[in-house]
Amino acid sequence: MKKIALYFLAFISFSAAAFDEFLITDIRIVGLQRVSIGSIFTAIPVNVGDTMNQGKVSEISRALFATAQFNDIQIGKDGNALIISVLERPSISAIELEGNKALKSEDLLKGLEGAGIAEGQVYKRSTLNGMKSELVRQYASQGRYGADVEIETIDKPRNTIELKIIIDEGESAKIKKVNIIGNELFSDEDLMTSFELKEGKWYAFLSNKNKYS
Repeated sequence: MKKIALYFLAFISFSAAAFDEFLITDIRIVGLQRVSIGSIFTAIPVNVGDTMNQGKVSEISRALFATAQFNDIQIGKDGNALIISVLERPSISAIELEGNKALKSEDLLKGLEGAGIAEGQVYKRSTLNGMKSELVRQYASQGRYGADVEIETIDKPRNTIELKIIIDEGESAKIKKVNIIGNELFSDEDLMTSFELKEGKWYAFLSNKNKYS
């Protein structure tokens, strides 16, 4: 903790004003929890022995933000050591579904995975809205336009998050009346005999043909 505090003080002075070029004798990474240090060294465009200058600060920041693994990046120095402090984005450790009956959990999870939301993926700030939109879309495709989704996040060790998705599936939209306009050669009854979807009669629940989708 003392070292981290010292690094933080170094960042304050480092980012407050421009600094002179220096030869990098060491590179230290602060703040890693689940991201490997090797992936950091692979991403950054500098190595020990390179000359560090103000322009490379932007290059390092761009390279690390491009990995989509971090919410914040600070770059500082301690003597001739380059200090990179990162704030990781959490990853999704588990996704739990609750309340879904009309649609199977595996189908919902497959749809989420197609939208880039799955266990092991990085949890981004836009993830919640993306998850809600995708789940509501899946229910709308089944005629359940009143479906609602609530998502709870549970912090877990090693900067991971568990997502609990609570679903209110709502009722399926039903066809109450079908109006046909413009037909002259054929009657409404003749045309309706070939429709897959029917008006909502009292016995419609036997076939579900009056469910609108």
